Order: sequence, then C-alpha cells, then structure tokens
Amino acid sequence: MKTKVMQIHQHGGPEVLSWDDVELSDPGPGEALIRHTAIGFNFVDTYHRSGQLGHKVTFPLILGSQGAGVVEATGDGVENLKVGDRVTYANLLGSYTEARIIPANRMVITPDDISDELAAAAFLRSLTARYLLKRLYPVQPGETILVHAAAGGTGLILCQWAKALGAVVIGTVSNDAKAEIARGAGCAHPIVYTRENFVDEVMEITNGKGVPVVYDSVGRDTFMGSLDCLQPMGLGINFGTASGQVEPFPMQHLHKKSLIVTRPTLATYIAKREDLDTASEEVFRVLRDGTVKVGITREFALKDAADAHRAIESRETTGAMILVP
Repeated sequence: MKTKVMQIHQHGGPEVLSWDDVELSDPGPGEALIRHTAIGFNFVDTYHRSGQLGHKVTFPLILGSQGAGVVEATGDGVENLKVGDRVTYANLLGSYTEARIIPANRMVITPDDISDELAAAAFLRSLTARYLLKRLYPVQPGETILVHAAAGGTGLILCQWAKALGAVVIGTVSNDAKAEIARGAGCAHPIVYTRENFVDEVMEITNGKGVPVVYDSVGRDTFMGSLDCLQPMGLGINFGTASGQVEPFPMQHLHKKSLIVTRPTLATYIAKREDLDTASEEVFRVLRDGTVKVGITREFALKDAADAHRAIESRETTGAMILVP
C-alpha cells in the first residue's frame, strides 16, 4: 500500500521538507501497521531536519518521533496488540506519515479516557519530564530548581510536575506573556531573560545558595550560565539544544564547586519494555488526574509541517503543537 509522508532528501531549513508517496509492505514478525490519527511535534524534529545532531543518516529521511493512531494489521508473533487497538508511541523516528510499520513492543495501548490528540501531544514530553524529575535527579519537596524555556512544551510539564512534587520552580522565559503562562503552570519565579540576568536573579531568589539542579533545553546560549546557578555538587542537565550545541569548555570549570554535568536522552530510560510500561502508566496517570495539563496550542496539517517548523523555530510558540494527517 502507498502512504503519504513528509520527509527530507537533504539537511537544511524547513523548505527541504517534501510531501511524497512511499510504498509500505505488510508488517513482518513482531511488527504492526498503525494508521496515524495525530502526530506529535517536538523541537527535536528541527534537529533531525537541520542535521544539528550530527548523526549519520540515510536519505530520504522521514521526520518525527511520536504519534498516536489505530492498529490496522499485525505480523506474526504479535501478542500485545490486535487490529483496532488505539496505540501511542514515542522516540521512534519516522512519524511524519499517514501510516507506518512499527515494532509492536514499542507501542502502548492508549487508555480510553486519553484522546489520540492528547497522547500525541503529551506522551514524549511527559516521558521526558518523568525521567528528568524522578530518575535522573529525583526532585525532593522543598527544593528550588531551575527550568529553562519554562513556557515551552516540555518546560510547562516540568513546572507542573515539579510543583506537584513539592519543589519551588524558577523558570526562564523570553517575554512577559510567557512569564504569565509559566506562572500559571506552577513556576513560582519566572525570569524574563531578555531583560534580566538569569544568573543574578537565581542567586538573589536563593539568597546566594544556588540550585541543586538545572534543567536546560536551550543549550549554547544558557548552559555556562546554568553552571553558575548551581550550588556545590549540583547537577547541570542539558537535555536540548534549541540555541545550538553547548560549546566545548574546560572540565576544570566544574572543579571549584564539584559540579556534575550530563547530556541524557529519553531513549536510554525507556529502552527496556518494563521501564516503558512503568513510565507510560505514570504519565497517563498524571495526565488523567490533572497533575499535568497539556494544552494543544496549534494544529497543522501533516502536509504543512514546514509551517510548524518555522513557527517553533521563531521561539514565539508556547505549549504543545501537533500534526494531523
């Protein structure tokens, strides 16, 4: 069968996205065919398009890392899914398609009370927030933490979930409107970094102590400042590079305060099926009980994915966006 895909034949700007036909085979052993009803859109999609990650790829390359839809066929040996099941997946490159074939053990059943649109918008970001807040650095009640891009899709989830864990959240944003959005999501101290020095503000808020952890998805423009915000033995987490890759710096820079830095990826934390199941159950729970609320701020037709890329790279978007086949 043929399906429409949005793919690239070379790295570049949004203009390299191409709306093409591709042929799908039948699902093989352990695989399932899913027809998308909603596709998640994340800033990382722009990295794959531009080549910023530096990974070796084979063109043409279908973009996108998460989606939701309905199982239309299964291959031999698939026992966890059946035709007609609503499913969700994350962190599998190639979601900018009307339909695709996926390893069945990487999909989870979407609960009846979670819409496909919400699943597509929130699943990957919420899985990311969970490992950041509960596994990589288990946030404790009463701690003050720093979240960059606090009004972005993942930032808003981090703010809400961290507040529910009892943390006090400091967040950086680019303007006053975003500051109010972040505040509404539980960010106690939004800092407008375009007119305030976020390092000075963090140190003032913490009475010169600094924070034990920084969640930095911005990268090059913020990470060295993030390290300056840390208290002794603090952890600087760079989990995104919206402004570009963090430039090399001397390890000696970490010496004075015995700092720790890391560049993690969600893939590691859900590689085992049992970890994916545990994380998925908790993500669906916090979406269901309102601990985390994810507003879908914009929807784009899949064929208009280039417009979505332009919008998110403008740095003027907030919340979650999805693509609709």
